Amino acid sequence: MIGKLFDAPRRVRAGSAALLVLAMVIILTTMADSTMQPLPATAPDDRFSAGRALVHLKEFAAEPRPVGSRAGDRARDYLAGRLRAAGLEVEIQRSVGARSAAGLATFGQVDNIVGRLRGTDSTGTVLIAAHYDSAAMGPGASDDGAAVAAMLETVRALRGGSGLRNDIVLLMSDGEEDGVLGAEAFVREHPLGRTGGVLLNWEARGVSGPSLMFETSADNARLVETFAGAVPAPRGHSAMVELYRLLPNNTDFTPLTKAGFTGMNFAYIQGSSLYHTAGDSIANLDPGSLQHHGGNMLALARALGGTDLRTLASDHDATYFRALGTMITYPDRLVWPLAVLAVVAVAGLALAARVRRLLSLPRLIAATASAVVPLAVSAALAQGLWELLVSWRPAYDLMGGLLHRPRPYQAAIAVLCALAVLGWYLALRRRLGPAALAVGALAWFAGLGVLCAQAAPGASFLFALPALTGALGWLAAVLLRTPARARTVVAMFGPVTAAMLLPSLAGDVFDGMGLALGGVSASVLALSGLIAVPIAELFLPDPATRPKRAVVLAVPLTALLLAAGLVAIGLVADDFDADRPRRTHLAYVMDAATRTAHWVSADADPARWTERYVSGHDASALPPGYARGTLRTGPAPAIAAEGPRADVLARSGDTLELHVAAGKGARSVTLRLDRPITRATASAGRFGSVSVPVTGTRTGTWPAEIRFRGIPARGVRITLRIPEQDRIRLTVIAETDGLTAVPGFVPRPPGLVAATREDGDLTAVTRGYTLTGDS
Repeated sequence: MIGKLFDAPRRVRAGSAALLVLAMVIILTTMADSTMQPLPATAPDDRFSAGRALVHLKEFAAEPRPVGSRAGDRARDYLAGRLRAAGLEVEIQRSVGARSAAGLATFGQVDNIVGRLRGTDSTGTVLIAAHYDSAAMGPGASDDGAAVAAMLETVRALRGGSGLRNDIVLLMSDGEEDGVLGAEAFVREHPLGRTGGVLLNWEARGVSGPSLMFETSADNARLVETFAGAVPAPRGHSAMVELYRLLPNNTDFTPLTKAGFTGMNFAYIQGSSLYHTAGDSIANLDPGSLQHHGGNMLALARALGGTDLRTLASDHDATYFRALGTMITYPDRLVWPLAVLAVVAVAGLALAARVRRLLSLPRLIAATASAVVPLAVSAALAQGLWELLVSWRPAYDLMGGLLHRPRPYQAAIAVLCALAVLGWYLALRRRLGPAALAVGALAWFAGLGVLCAQAAPGASFLFALPALTGALGWLAAVLLRTPARARTVVAMFGPVTAAMLLPSLAGDVFDGMGLALGGVSASVLALSGLIAVPIAELFLPDPATRPKRAVVLAVPLTALLLAAGLVAIGLVADDFDADRPRRTHLAYVMDAATRTAHWVSADADPARWTERYVSGHDASALPPGYARGTLRTGPAPAIAAEGPRADVLARSGDTLELHVAAGKGARSVTLRLDRPITRATASAGRFGSVSVPVTGTRTGTWPAEIRFRGIPARGVRITLRIPEQDRIRLTVIAETDGLTAVPGFVPRPPGLVAATREDGDLTAVTRGYTLTGDS
């Protein structure tokens, strides 16, 4: 029982037309998911203008502005001044934010900007949030300056229209890059942070691309309905929401929704190789992404500002996605019926094929089980390609797979996926039959649809819909006595549905996770190939005919040569230059007691500029507790710096109370201890006090670490709970941004930027202590 689900006259022409249709669907989907055209500063007053927003962005996002920096203070003053000039009630919330992780407690002195535009008959608060601080390595024009500039332009447009019903609150938070410190302080201390409302949070993980709605709070059905109906260019899908809920990542959205806000989170994610680097600049920002952010922000502010927010409550999530430019939504109560219908349709197709003697049950079971092979092989080939790329170009490792020009490599992965799927199909079609392999592939889609319906309902559509449409289309091709052309058309229902959904998902995963996790995208691409395998039959001889060896060898050799050619193109096209620079890690560390100083780098393959500072791997002379992971080192001149101080204020039982000062000019201080801690408290005088529990230990360094970003000049009080504390070794590290204070330092040449490791581009001065019971 070996047969085909359908056949067609002029098979090669029909197959070519089918492939052309799939290519057009993928291209049209990509075009429909693009960003918006930016509007100039001369745009009508009631419209959002990227040109007008850029004027603000140039005022505060031309330099790095980490929490506690002077640049951060200048940005705060400018932004608060613009909000006051627009007529908003403005408050600077000064507080201490806190966050804990495994073995780590992070604190920071934050200055949140809170602006309020009161409504005419408010039914609640619409909170628009973005952070104005940046990573220390770059000016953060996209992350998150673009969203903050969009807030100013949105306020201008809102103030020019009729008053809104609801209160609009703008939160420009501080300290997000160091652990959402500002948002944490807002919900813990500010009255508006505890009243709840509807949240619109805006982020960026790149410098271009459409503004995607990638995360929501639970029970999002009414929010999704508002989003789909209000914004001019809705982008994103509910599978992103499910995926992000599984990841450990967080933004300001996390503490705000935990505090009771319901809402949506937005970001653009293309051009992610420049994320958290000096390349996140105004020059590299796509104005269309700024326009998309702001256009959606203004539309949602108007829609939510004018509605009764009490009607937005819902008791379920919605599935939402775009198909050829149209946003489709349906409630989660339809997820299981669609998943079950897909299973029933696939089972019906299998039964019909069995009755027509196109397959047998044993062959179908074998075909279904074997379909795991191309999925696993595709993932393995993608990950293997990444390992090869890193071995050929070690500098890629520091980029975490987020490359500047990854398209040739991504195309090579797509070719390797096609090879894996075709290899599986060609190897088994004579033994198991085309019909069994096609139905077995659909069974995977139906099974994944059911699995997602249980574990991640918002992602079930990715698999249930192609399975349902594919099974119904092929059932029609098998059962109906229609012309051959009609059978070919209905047989395309499943592949076309998959082409509308899966390649764009693979692209989003490539953009968000990079080639270092290319196996995830490869598996998605391989699934797309599985559902399209019947099209391959239109190019192949009868299954009973043994193909010529030359033909059998030509397919994999052609695919491998094409993939190799694409990789070669990638190695040439993605070479580093001034516009797309290489990353390198370098820091300076000096022991304040011995005046011994070193350069340190975590680069496995240092650039020539970095090699002038580091020459070996001997980390034994570094201050105790400083090293984290494997470092390269080199001698460095001492600088005139007093260094940090830690004075014991009190010690009782397992509690140690310290006064810690970083010294003149230092922005931050880090404490490392050779014993685990269970709780840490930071007190910064009038800025307040906050305490967090700490579990687990740090890896690659001493077990416990406490950070205080934006430390006041007078210092802070740190209280620690330390079990088994008879003898404690403590290293205090005062950190100053930049390396220019070190004699003989030569700035990086064009083509190099600081890596994103948090201890890079810092001048660190340390002081060690040994604390005993009588200290």
